[in-house]
Formats: sequence, C-alpha cells, structure tokens
Amino acid sequence: MDIIAIESKTFEQINKCFEDFSRQVKSLCGDSRGRDKWLDNDEVCELLQISRRTLQSYRDNGILPYSQIGRKCYYKVADIENLINQSQTPK
Repeated sequence: MDIIAIESKTFEQINKCFEDFSRQVKSLCGDSRGRDKWLDNDEVCELLQISRRTLQSYRDNGILPYSQIGRKCYYKVADIENLINQSQTPK
C-alpha cells in the first residue's frame, strides 16, 4: 500500500466533492425510491460527472447496462447504483 501525503486544504476540497457527489446520489436514488426510474444520457452524465464519450465507452464495454428506444438510450437507476457501489469497493 502506498502512502500519499496531501495538503489539508486539498484533502478538504476532495472530501467536499465526495460529500456533494454522495448527496446527489442519495437525492436521486434514496433508500429504494425511484428504482424503477429510468434516466437518459444527460442525466447519467450529470449524476456521474462523466462526459458523453465516457458514457458511450461504458455502454460499449458492458460496464453500464442500458435500453435503447429509437436512437435514445435509457439507464435504470438501480444499474447506476450498482456501478457506483462497484467503484467504491476497495481493491
């Protein structure tokens, strides 16, 4: 395990960003509220703070399941929660 030292101000900024992200996820997902809700590309990009190209890569590589109606892609909130939980699992 590597130990990395950072300034306390930087740590506080990272911590605040994480707390903001966590709050966004909780407000969207709740405790199981909205599990049947579907989100479009823009909503997922905003929630995960990723680009449309990164989202495309997630689809192409099977990282994030989706459904497509016409040319528009939709994502289950539960699948997004699973992706977030997987990325937080220590390796």
